[in-house]
Amino acid sequence: MQETRSYWVDIMLRVAAPVLEHLAEDTLKQNMPVETLEGMREQREPFAHLEAFGRTICGIAPWLETPCEEEAEEKLRRKYAALARQAIHHATCPISQDNMNFGAEYGSQPLVDGAFLAQGILRAPTELYEKLDNITKKNLANCLKQLRRCTAHFCNWLLFAAMVETALCYMGEECDFMRIDYALRQHEQWYQGDGLYGDGPQFHADYYNSFVIQPMLVDIITKMNPADESHRWEPMLEPVMKRAARYAGILERMILPDGSFPAVGRSLAYRTGCFGHLSAMSLLGNLPEDVEPAQVRCALTAVIHRTLEAPDTFDKNGWLQIGLCGHQPSIAEPYICTGSLYLCSTVFLALGLPESHAFWRVPDMPWTQQTVWSGKDIAADHAITD
Repeated sequence: MQETRSYWVDIMLRVAAPVLEHLAEDTLKQNMPVETLEGMREQREPFAHLEAFGRTICGIAPWLETPCEEEAEEKLRRKYAALARQAIHHATCPISQDNMNFGAEYGSQPLVDGAFLAQGILRAPTELYEKLDNITKKNLANCLKQLRRCTAHFCNWLLFAAMVETALCYMGEECDFMRIDYALRQHEQWYQGDGLYGDGPQFHADYYNSFVIQPMLVDIITKMNPADESHRWEPMLEPVMKRAARYAGILERMILPDGSFPAVGRSLAYRTGCFGHLSAMSLLGNLPEDVEPAQVRCALTAVIHRTLEAPDTFDKNGWLQIGLCGHQPSIAEPYICTGSLYLCSTVFLALGLPESHAFWRVPDMPWTQQTVWSGKDIAADHAITD
């Protein structure tokens, strides 16, 4: 449905444009506000700009990478791809005003958002790496290498270290394969069943399987060569993808008839990022057999409308404000700031599918919760075993 796709593009650019346009002009630090919990600004501000940039790129990269069939949208795509490359230049250039903090001087937070940036580059390697000039390529690689000084906590953070190494490997740089191997094998130990991983040794009832764990496991194991004889990751590929499909199905069932969803767990200020994995699996064609792409499109459209169009989601200058449904500062954890909020962009991953794909072309369909709560008959849901 072209109307729906245009709506997605409009909202995506409403989110992303302030970040990319200011960073392309080397004025992001000058203009982006840094909202935090009271008393946390000093601790969070050193990371806020890399957070906003890395998370924005992570979500919009597939759209930047895929030529659009509709002329007006293609013009926008080319414009923002060029802005993104200029933004990478300023973020990584040592003498830019917007040169970003990739080091460990203030702690390990840069590892998180450097990894989101790396994931975005892997999702758009032509537009966001191959088209960079050689100096920017070198600066980018040097910045990612700095992240090796950041300590990864014993939880989903292991995947951040692995994602950085995966990107460096793609760039032709020396890669620390042990960080990748450790992250993949440790998450296998943390698998809880029915498509869900623990966030470290314990299971957490939150959306981190969608924010980080599942999308990064999938991207790492598919972007690397899974048949590499020296690392033997090939046996992991099938179960990772099977679990990823199941979790996408669970997420689809979390979307209520009005586009709201359970407000449970930490980092709810990431808003639509709670469904980043569902959009990612739509992009990769890895949805469960009983979930149609069109019903996912309709469900995600409802989520986008319910969250990103709530009053006061954006400030008067177009920057995101803390909240899930509007401006709700108290919903933030101490680690949340304005930059953190841009993980909401991952809901737009499916814009990497061409307009002719069934995700966009098939007429509107009800999603699971609309069907069941309208009183219509519906098949029983079942766990997977592996």
